[in-house]
Amino acid sequence: MTACEVTVLRPDRPLIELRGLTKIYGTGEARVAALAGIDVTIRRGEFVAVMGPSGSGKSTCMNIIGCLDTPTSGVYRFDNIEIGGLTRRQLALLRRHALGFVFQGFNLLSRTSALENVELPLIYRRLPARERRDRALAALALVGLADRASHTPAELSGGQQQRVAVARAIVTEPRLLLADEPTGNLDSERSQEIMELLTRLNNDTGITIVMVTHEPEAAEYAPRRIGFRDGRIETDTAKWTKEPHSL
Repeated sequence: MTACEVTVLRPDRPLIELRGLTKIYGTGEARVAALAGIDVTIRRGEFVAVMGPSGSGKSTCMNIIGCLDTPTSGVYRFDNIEIGGLTRRQLALLRRHALGFVFQGFNLLSRTSALENVELPLIYRRLPARERRDRALAALALVGLADRASHTPAELSGGQQQRVAVARAIVTEPRLLLADEPTGNLDSERSQEIMELLTRLNNDTGITIVMVTHEPEAAEYAPRRIGFRDGRIETDTAKWTKEPHSL
């Protein structure tokens, strides 16, 4: 599998397929089933909120979808590629070219500018400096921060820092954006700004978004909501009805 193979996706098939997925920790009496047989299909262009109490399995599922963890059993296919059959190098290529991540804690480099933070994933791709700068500026403009490109995180509000984190996640033009509690460190006004931004990105670019959240107000922005409990899917509401976005 080459870098091209992990970035060319077809709109007529699911982006994510989980079949009989389990994740077991420990053995004997200490055995815990973080996932106890998950079946989920997510189509290209969906915006899905994943909810559930602590220990329900939602974060474990997110980590497996993001290729940050592996299941104990079951099948995970990303655009019909069976992830369990990939080498470590192929998994790294998949993460680098097809996935973007946004975390609760922003994870920005404190001594570098917003522009340099957004450029970072492009450095790993070994793109020329001018192309990195142009793409990073375009990503910052997309999240409404073109005028803050030279500011460090300390000079930005929490909401602005999270916008920079979103710009960094989308600068590589990923097919899937994974957001783990993206509003967890923000007040209600800043949270609304981030959720409106994610909604706009989903609508305008067709990027698939899977978001873990504890906040019902944030989940309301997602057309589809999946609820976890005790390692299983308890609810799956508002199935997606839009046609696949053409990218």
